[in-house]
Amino acid sequence: MARIAYIMLCHKDPRAIIRQAERLTAAGDYVSIHFDASAPEQDFDLIRKALTKNASVAFATRRVRCGWGEWSLVQATLNALEAAVSAWPRATHFYMLSGDCMAIKTGEYIHRYLDDNETDFIENFDYFESDWIKTGMKEERLIYRHFFNERARKTLFYASMEMQRRLGLSRKLPDGLQIRIGSQWWCLRRSTVEQVLDFVKSRRDIRRFFKTTWIPDETFFQTIVPHLIPAEEIRNRTLTFLMFTDYGMPVTFYNDHYDMLIGQDFLFARKISPEADDLKRRLSLLYSASGVDFRISDEGPELFSFLTGRGRIGRRFAPRFWETESTLGRERELMIVICKKWHVAKRVLDRMRQVTNVPSVEYLFNEEDTPLPDLGGIQTSLEKRTRHRRALMRMLFDFYETDRMIVCMDPGNIGLLQDFAADRSVTRMLEIDCAFSDEYLIGHAMRVGLAGPQTSQETLTRLLPTIRNDITYESDRIRDAEFDHLNRMRETADIGENSKALADFLSIPQARAWEIAGTDGLFAD
Repeated sequence: MARIAYIMLCHKDPRAIIRQAERLTAAGDYVSIHFDASAPEQDFDLIRKALTKNASVAFATRRVRCGWGEWSLVQATLNALEAAVSAWPRATHFYMLSGDCMAIKTGEYIHRYLDDNETDFIENFDYFESDWIKTGMKEERLIYRHFFNERARKTLFYASMEMQRRLGLSRKLPDGLQIRIGSQWWCLRRSTVEQVLDFVKSRRDIRRFFKTTWIPDETFFQTIVPHLIPAEEIRNRTLTFLMFTDYGMPVTFYNDHYDMLIGQDFLFARKISPEADDLKRRLSLLYSASGVDFRISDEGPELFSFLTGRGRIGRRFAPRFWETESTLGRERELMIVICKKWHVAKRVLDRMRQVTNVPSVEYLFNEEDTPLPDLGGIQTSLEKRTRHRRALMRMLFDFYETDRMIVCMDPGNIGLLQDFAADRSVTRMLEIDCAFSDEYLIGHAMRVGLAGPQTSQETLTRLLPTIRNDITYESDRIRDAEFDHLNRMRETADIGENSKALADFLSIPQARAWEIAGTDGLFAD
């Protein structure tokens, strides 16, 4: 009978990971966990403490900090695979999962399905001839070397690629490989996994190439497996059911999707909402059941389109979903950097991004030209962003596939701060207290239209105290609001004090926070 080693890549919700591992191992299978090194250390400690006595659970020997679209995701997978292959010689299949996945069939059905299908399941479409990539870069993902994360460091990402294009620094594809692409959620036989690991060790040029491609988790295994395994032993499909909205976002499944999910010709589904408690309860009971017959209808995409078109309360022609307020989600954590000196906040934000790899967005409610992904039009103006602020933030969380995000806001946005603080999500705030010279305040007055080149010195002298008092008033309002999880970082404080505030704000060790607080010129004008 099939014995499955599940390869779980996860970065959040430790209790859900523990429950998932206990459920899967109870059916006689194994779980190898890679928990993102960027996630809070106390979360990993909780997982390890709960599962360390479970002989069917292993942990990747080396944790890496993962970033969407980066080689780090492939490396994390390889680390977890190596741990699983070494720990469980009786494992017959290796199945990729995320922390958002859940089985939509019984364990009995899943084992029987793999026993009846002696094959590898992995999408592997021709990279250049297929239309798997609908929009955006295609050839550029491969022929240029990508050293920066497009989502985290957009300016450097595109500047680097443009420089390579101008200098003619494109590269050839690896000899003997036909590049293929597909979903990163696959199920491979043991013999295939062992061949892949041996191949990667023997062909260091392959590893070097994919380390600097963009989104290699969609091409690495998808290219190597067909290179090593005969086509008749590969099914060009995934066993994990996932869909995408018209906005390019992964579809999230809720309590009312149970009947649809179990009727799909798949073994697992992604992504299950953290708040779908009843769906998770029912799927957990289903997995341990026996003798269940499934009627495969496979109508998922059509049914989903119909349901979302009519709305959740029976309206056939519903307004755009952002027209109704929504919560960010109980499991999510929004971290807000508050600073009147925008250039200082952006400098701090850039260092946070480098140290923690947490997705971040600059002054999205203050600057019209803040770089944002296409979210179906909601991002096109400050007025839309502010009016539909919770929906906007929820879409950004979905876009970056994260439950932790950092944004910048001006101290004058007290209404926005209060609204986010009232959400069911965890809202953390870091107020950056800067010194304001007269020269800076004059420049500020000119930038916001309170003064101009022809404004007299006498007028400026009368204006400066008012501006200074207004800045103080905004800061006082934030403190008077008595927000939970409010930290302060001050220009006049020493590195130790500021690193402590940063560590609490970001939930990271103070040693890593010191890397941010100790940055030269952090408060420079």
